[in-house]
Amino acid sequence: MTTIRPPAVAGQFYPGDRTELRETVRNYLSEADHRALTPKALIVPHAGYIYSGPVAASGYAQLESLRDQISRVVLLGPSHFVPFPGLAVCSADLFQTPLGDIAIDVDAVRDLLSLPQVHLLDAAHAREHSLEVQLPFLQEVLDDFQLVPLVVGDASTDEVAEVIDRLWDGPQTLFVISSDLSHYHDAVTAKHLDRETSQAIGELRYEELGGSRACGYKPISGLLCVARRRGLHVQVVDLRNSGDTAGPSDRVVGYGAYVIE
Repeated sequence: MTTIRPPAVAGQFYPGDRTELRETVRNYLSEADHRALTPKALIVPHAGYIYSGPVAASGYAQLESLRDQISRVVLLGPSHFVPFPGLAVCSADLFQTPLGDIAIDVDAVRDLLSLPQVHLLDAAHAREHSLEVQLPFLQEVLDDFQLVPLVVGDASTDEVAEVIDRLWDGPQTLFVISSDLSHYHDAVTAKHLDRETSQAIGELRYEELGGSRACGYKPISGLLCVARRRGLHVQVVDLRNSGDTAGPSDRVVGYGAYVIE
């Protein structure tokens, strides 16, 4: 039987209605700056769309010229609910959103389970929004693709990097790291901290990242470690916070969009 991971935050983090969701995503993408970039990886935020959607779209807009080239997306995000060591895959064959079903690359998942830091843990995926909120953007900017969803728990930089290296492949494989930046500072403090974090990301200085700077610093660090070894570069394409998009400025969350090519 086919196993489906149903949406957990549709109607909360993003619209649950198919038509409204597609229109929302398309509107964000239409307002984004399109650059002449060829991403191998993206780092994008994962809050509710009203807050982080415009910034996420700044990253995803760079994929539109690669629509028919990318056939697999490796998606990594931090665990918000379940503590565990290493990285977690799940037993689902499909991930579902209001826009339809996405097939899981089950062969890749099976291969990853040969690594000691990778575990089969459906509980880590059941309620996790850091992966789910990325899916409608991917469904809109890409044609048919398979997904390798990975929730990152207490994993080292080297453990994440080994997983990324295992899946690297050619230009048909895209990596997406889901992460917000600083949390719950006033806007002035947040902008200072997020500029420092963005500079570290832009210069591949992953050793300087930590949980106070980015909730997804562990998957970010693994990606930047691989990028440094492979001679890739990072472009900062957007840097804002919830005070800039839809919230008050006294207690904000930072959002950045980055392209690695």
